[in-house]
Amino acid sequence: QCGVVTPGFIMSMYALLRSSQTPPNEEQVEESLAGNLCRCTGYRPIVDAFRVFAKTDDILYTDLSSLSLQEREFVCPSTGKPCSCRSNSETNSQCTSEQGIACVEKVEPVSYSEIDGSTYTDKELIFPPELVLRKSNSLSLSGFGGLKWFRPLRLQHLLELKSKYPDAKFLVGNTEVGIEMRLKRIQYQVLISVTHVPELNVLHVKDDGIKIGAAVRLSDLMKVLRKVVKERAINETSSCMAFIEQLKWFAGTQIKNVASVGGNICTASPISDLNPLWMAAGAKFQVIDCNGNIRTIAAENFFLGYRRVDLARDEILHSVFLPWTKPFEFVKEFKQAHRREDDIALVNAGMRVYLEKKDENWVVSDASIAYGGVAPLTISAKTTKEYLIGKRWNQELLQGALKV
Repeated sequence: QCGVVTPGFIMSMYALLRSSQTPPNEEQVEESLAGNLCRCTGYRPIVDAFRVFAKTDDILYTDLSSLSLQEREFVCPSTGKPCSCRSNSETNSQCTSEQGIACVEKVEPVSYSEIDGSTYTDKELIFPPELVLRKSNSLSLSGFGGLKWFRPLRLQHLLELKSKYPDAKFLVGNTEVGIEMRLKRIQYQVLISVTHVPELNVLHVKDDGIKIGAAVRLSDLMKVLRKVVKERAINETSSCMAFIEQLKWFAGTQIKNVASVGGNICTASPISDLNPLWMAAGAKFQVIDCNGNIRTIAAENFFLGYRRVDLARDEILHSVFLPWTKPFEFVKEFKQAHRREDDIALVNAGMRVYLEKKDENWVVSDASIAYGGVAPLTISAKTTKEYLIGKRWNQELLQGALKV
């Protein structure tokens, strides 16, 4: 209504349309707008305006009972009036409604990969391919007050910097450190951007699970998880589906495009939406020291206290390993917040149960429950876990677990 946030909504939708090879569906439209806030409206008119781009039937947006459609006529999604813009006739590839508003034939989106760098200005203005294809360089910058900023390109260089500056703060998307420096007035003398270290950006799908580099962006992780869910057996991807669902409500697309897996883990926020799931799903964290020695830590043992993790001064988080689930092993996420989208959790959880059949009964062979938002750190409900294991899986067991 006031129009202040309109440019943000438009750019979010523009980014979705430019990056989509096919018309987006309604879920994608709403997901792309999840990071945009408006205090004037209930969002419905905004979403309805963008839904004309989605794969839906025009009847959802137009009252056809009041229209008299002739043969070869359709309802223009832009005007709600009869038109022939979808006619097979070449002469009707473009039409104009009574109000003089053109209804143009759909134009397929063009990605930068389809455009030669020297001629991209002849088409729709996009992010310059020259910058995308530009060779990255290692950077070392100095600022006022002795501030130092580094961008290494190799893991070995990163470890050398860590050895020299053990208290340096690592950056990927700056979604947490930026808040600390700007709002909390925290000053870091040495900042190291790890965005260009290949070893920290791996996303390998293996026979026994997924290896995820610490610098992998959350949006990239979400894409791979969705691909895995489509391609692998359903019994292997229960934890993947739980992460996909939790990431939907984690933050807006703009944040997920830059925020990293390792950054969220090592921040060790007690209300992190993902850390309870890492713990419940049995994830393993690989840590490397400045000498190149690697050790593995179970996610449930990694968090030591309020924003404290099991990392020595000469260590960094290298990668995360998420194992596939087994048949009859189920992982589920939970989040309760004031607002469904783009809000921090009041309480969240990750839950896993593994069932085995014994004497015609399903018995809990293993279980894990982790909660966030109820203590200074993400914690495991160990007493409840011990209560569940070895017992028959039924409603009576679940009711009993609530009393533990």
